[in-house]
Amino acid sequence: MAGERILLIEDEARIAQFIERGLIYEGYRVSVARDGQTGLSIARDNPPDLVILDWMLPGLDGLEVCKRLRAASDVPILMLTAKDDIKDRVTGLDAGADDYLVKPFSVDELMARVRALFRRSTPTSRPEILRFNDLTLDTGTHRAYRGERAIDLTAKEYELLELFMRNPRQVLTRDVIFDRVWGYDFGGESNIIEVYVRYLRQKTEAEGEPRLIHTVRGVGYVLREEE
Repeated sequence: MAGERILLIEDEARIAQFIERGLIYEGYRVSVARDGQTGLSIARDNPPDLVILDWMLPGLDGLEVCKRLRAASDVPILMLTAKDDIKDRVTGLDAGADDYLVKPFSVDELMARVRALFRRSTPTSRPEILRFNDLTLDTGTHRAYRGERAIDLTAKEYELLELFMRNPRQVLTRDVIFDRVWGYDFGGESNIIEVYVRYLRQKTEAEGEPRLIHTVRGVGYVLREEE
């Protein structure tokens, strides 16, 4: 759905102009910042619906900008970078980015990523309370509970946990998880799923509760009671 406001934080004038033109052509309203501090000021004064953020910025770099944006809101963040190493992708996602696009890229791929982020951030149904064992997930507030203990989740942790809780006792393959949570193929060597499963385990087992998210070696993961 076009008409949403996108904040583009990109210091390279040629790339910024290329992206801005493509977004405007698709019907989006665009604000452009050439450095991280200006971008944060714009986001604070006029919160955008989505942020496209370059990693390599003068002064305050994109990673720090991403962390500050995420601390202030759940706005979808698409990070742009020339860094193509898996560890760099994980670092960007850990900082709070929702998606990651490596330069150079086509305008068609950029627009597809933008549309996917808007789809994932737009509620499609009424809030529900999902329950499995003593684990509860409120789809309205995005809060989880283990018994009476509240659990704070990042946007991506919430999406992964919701996927598990909507498919209890079903083994979910890595391909299915990539497609349903990240929306594209991260590549066979990525360990991003393992990273986020570890985060969820740390949070859901913080007080010694029995494990609910189990590894099925060579296949994927399953939400089930301990045997």
